[in-house]
Amino acid sequence: MGKEEEEEVMGEALRLLHSCTLLPRLVVFDLDYTLWPFWCECRSKKENPSLYPEAMGILNALKQKGVTMAVASRTPTPDIANCFLNKLGIPSFFADMQIYPSYTHKVEHFQKIRQNTGIPYKSMLFFDDESRNIQSVSQLGVTSMLVEDGVNLKALEQGLQLYAESGTAV
Repeated sequence: MGKEEEEEVMGEALRLLHSCTLLPRLVVFDLDYTLWPFWCECRSKKENPSLYPEAMGILNALKQKGVTMAVASRTPTPDIANCFLNKLGIPSFFADMQIYPSYTHKVEHFQKIRQNTGIPYKSMLFFDDESRNIQSVSQLGVTSMLVEDGVNLKALEQGLQLYAESGTAV
């Protein structure tokens, strides 16, 4: 996606964010098949990764709107994930990054994110491509959005709507 398309996505994402009466204080993203279209454990550090087409515009819009962001990834190859984040130039977007292997759900990742950021679960919105993670994290009180084709404007709009409907933010 070119710079012009990225700016269009960012503009549309900002419009969505401005139209919300209730914004999450923290938006948390999974990596594999959520921000990028692959499992990083199947890739090499030598490769040049890419995000889903609309992901960078959305990240930029959230950053510009002042919404804190974090990463929660259960990858068995955190070194590759961190390498790819660095190659994409986006680690500074995230206030906290919990990237490590885990054979359970992402509850531990979220406990650490809450501890590190001080933001309550009810004030978080989470995007992930695995329903088991959505279910376990939702039980903590986090508004969780299942994505099918990565983070895009449609998923952002649905996630923000779901968050607003929860009405329990603090």
